Amino acid sequence: MGAGRPIDKTRLVTGAITAGYGSGMTDDLDLLTLRIVRAVADTGTVTAAAAELGYSQPALSQHLRRAEARVGHPLLLRAGRGVELTEAGRRLAEHAVHVQAALDAARQELDHLGGAASGRVRLAGFPSASSTLVPDVLSQLRASHPGLQVDYVEAEPPEALLLLRDGAVDAAVVFRHAGRPAHDQERVPSQLRERSLFVDRTVLVLPREHPFVEGDDFAGLRAERWIGGCPRCRGHLLTTCAAADFEPDVVLETDNALAVLGLVAAGLGIALLPGLSLQSAAIPAEVRVVTLPPAVARVIGVAHRRGARRVPSIRVLTEAVAAVDPGRHGLETAGLEAAGAEAVSAGPARLTGPSRKVPAP
Repeated sequence: MGAGRPIDKTRLVTGAITAGYGSGMTDDLDLLTLRIVRAVADTGTVTAAAAELGYSQPALSQHLRRAEARVGHPLLLRAGRGVELTEAGRRLAEHAVHVQAALDAARQELDHLGGAASGRVRLAGFPSASSTLVPDVLSQLRASHPGLQVDYVEAEPPEALLLLRDGAVDAAVVFRHAGRPAHDQERVPSQLRERSLFVDRTVLVLPREHPFVEGDDFAGLRAERWIGGCPRCRGHLLTTCAAADFEPDVVLETDNALAVLGLVAAGLGIALLPGLSLQSAAIPAEVRVVTLPPAVARVIGVAHRRGARRVPSIRVLTEAVAAVDPGRHGLETAGLEAAGAEAVSAGPARLTGPSRKVPAP
């Protein structure tokens, strides 16, 4: 290439990325249009989208009119005080997420060629990981990659996977339950990848004098008063009880593990909890904890966008999650247990075998 006009590196990178989307992505469809359509989808109005992107509303409206003329499809429809995306607009908004993520990845790869990971990376994780696994990850990265800034947001797996899919985070610590029907499993979107790492055993939290002992049939708990999570979060309890042919009588509702311990200690009910949620808790003397079989455990893993591990900062982040010592947090390595968890996902596992009792500290 001879001397003359400087090379527009951003245009070259964008062109290489958008080429993968086929004939529908041409020079008539630019990155700014994708960003605008995505912003309208997120905010609901052209005015709010303009403010988010740092443009005036008239300038954005004019750009959209020109874009509609170029692509040959209307992108927006007026709806009351806001706007709605047309089918063409919705499809562009979906592509915009992946194009922006790919562009970010390309820029990071160029920035880090031949160098150590640095810059900024974003991680999401569920609540009981926030006080256990995540501090290990962050402290390890601070020591090994001091130039890497890690932002953290707490989110349950469904929300974390959506954040990951939409490019709001770069990796997510998530879990899925064993023993759940296949249609009820926590689904990982096709554009994401998940690596199973640890097995977190489910525990039964009982008053110390409760007659349930190791080897008893779980169905013997059908007459108990149960402490459950919110209606959205108690699916694991419902499925586990359904496997023993009964529906739990949920009389108290809380997602706070410390509150569960207090309620059980007061003799107000019994509960199922993930073992990880008790790692930072002092078990009251009035409470006994029994670890249930692996068939009803949850499997913890790390998820990222497909191909994202080519970016050094994301690669070292996912490696730091995988390097956490499971024994420090009462977890087991996801080996045969995880394979078993996937095998039983076609239907609930029965809890009639022996369980392991864990004495309170």
